Order: sequence, then C-alpha cells, then structure tokens
Amino acid sequence: MIEVKHLNKSFDDKAVLKDICTMFEDGKTNLIIGQSGSGKTVLMKNLVGLLNPTSGQILYDGRDFVAMSKKEKVDMRREMGMIFQSAALFDSLTVLENVMFPLDMFSTMTLREREKRALECLERVNLIGAEKKFPGEISGGMQKRVAIARAIVMNPKYLFCDEPNSGLDPKTSLVIDELLHGITREFGMTTIINTHDMNSVMGIGENIIFIYEGHKEWQGVSSEIMESKNTRLTDFIFASNLQKKMREAVLANGIKI
Repeated sequence: MIEVKHLNKSFDDKAVLKDICTMFEDGKTNLIIGQSGSGKTVLMKNLVGLLNPTSGQILYDGRDFVAMSKKEKVDMRREMGMIFQSAALFDSLTVLENVMFPLDMFSTMTLREREKRALECLERVNLIGAEKKFPGEISGGMQKRVAIARAIVMNPKYLFCDEPNSGLDPKTSLVIDELLHGITREFGMTTIINTHDMNSVMGIGENIIFIYEGHKEWQGVSSEIMESKNTRLTDFIFASNLQKKMREAVLANGIKI
C-alpha cells in the first residue's frame, strides 16, 4: 500500500500539487485521472522519485520514501515496475532481450535463469513465439505487452503505468486493461495508472483519484461515478453530449453498472 500525506509540489512560485492526501491499495488497479495540466503526471513522478516533493510524505508500506537516503531510494526502486507511455523498448534488442534487461542490470541470476524468467513473463502476456522479434517487427499493442512483461520481470510490489493505452485502438486497449487488472490481482501488486481512457476508468477503476487543478477533487470506485454529484468530475468523465445522454438514461432507468 502507498499512502500520500499532505503532498505539495511547487516549481518556483507555481504550486502544482496542493496538499494531496490519498491511498493506493494493494491488489487493486488504482487510477489517477484529470485534465491535462491538472498535476497527475507530476504526482506520479513524485511517487517514483523522478521529482522531489516540496513537502509531505509518501509512505510505501509505512516507509517514508521522501526521507530515504539516496542509496535507500535506489534499493526501493527495485521494488517498482514502470510502464512508459511510449513503451520505451530498445530497438536494437529483441523482445526477449528487452524483457531480460532489468535482470541483466540488477539480478545475480545466471543467463539461463534470466532467460527462463523472461520467457515466463512473455508467456503471462501471451507473447510466446515473439521473443526473437525486434520491436519494429511487432504491433503497438504487442509492444505494450512487452513493456508489461519487462515491468513485472523483477517481481515488483508496485507497478506504475503512464497512459498504457495511448495510441491503441479500443479493442487492444481492452486487452491491455484486462492484462493489467489480471496481473495486479495475481501478484497482489499496488498498481497505479495515469489515464485519459474512460473505458479504463469504468472497466477497471477499483480505486480512482480525480485530480483537479493540483488537488484531490474526488476519490471512489467506478460504480460511484455514475451517481456522483461532483460536477467537476461528471463534466470531465461525461464530456460529450452523447456521454451525458447515456448517463441520464442510466440514472433515469435505475441501471447499475
């Protein structure tokens, strides 16, 4: 579990994060949503240590990440997996070599053990048979699955995903959502996902944090969104006229989702 207490982040005199208090739960898909510029990316960068907060605490199972020494933070990051928006694969490495990369850098496994572990992760994301291909030879959806395999190869306790569905078609996005939700439950990870994808919000949003102008505006689960009275949240989620009409129809007919 990750607990954020009174987190603030400013750049010069501009406050970007304002007294954020929230909790990201184990074994659940925790989603951070909000408009562009709301502060959700800055929040994630603080969580993984790419930025240092101006004030506040970030507690990983009770351990204060902000107060850790540089060496302690390096050790802590070995418990984290990261999936970048662009997948960020190495073009010159095969799929198998990409997945093995964290093991090559940080583990003491033999080559045979590293290959075995990487293949296990590729099998988990349904990519057995693609291990000898290069990133340029596979689809965008497959590249995202390679990135997921690489992110879990070190058995992380915490998984961070920055817009994992970016650039994917709706059907492939659903595959990625189901995969992330499945491995979160399977391994009991604390998974945090930055997303603009409303299908993800409604489909796998087990704990949703809505950031508005740098502060936490709302927190809840996907089933609570439809009946929420928070106008900033509903204006964001149901931005189009069609979505607003769908919400009105659901509420009028008492349909539960």
